[in-house]
Amino acid sequence: MNKEQLKQRTKDFALRVMTLVDHLPKNRKGRILGDQLLRSATSVAANYRAACRARSTAEFAAKLGNVLEEADESVLWMELIKASRVSALLTEANELTAIMFTARRTTQRKSNS
Repeated sequence: MNKEQLKQRTKDFALRVMTLVDHLPKNRKGRILGDQLLRSATSVAANYRAACRARSTAEFAAKLGNVLEEADESVLWMELIKASRVSALLTEANELTAIMFTARRTTQRKSNS
């Protein structure tokens, strides 16, 4: 993959994350995680573009270190978002299970009466 393709790929990543953030819950947790993810993901693209303008191999390597750091941070925020979304779904599944258990037990009691 050449520099231009990677520039496009990092830009596309930032755009896709922007779409994801738009779909997060509008509560405190969603805003905080979304803001953090948005900053780090867009920094991946911005820092890669900066790396492409490096004046030396050493500067390029240092700037790639920034890209790596922001990409890894983006992974963390996405893991937290994924965990929180699964957590909410798990809570819902547990509540539905409890409701259905109670409904079945009530129905069985009525039919035995």
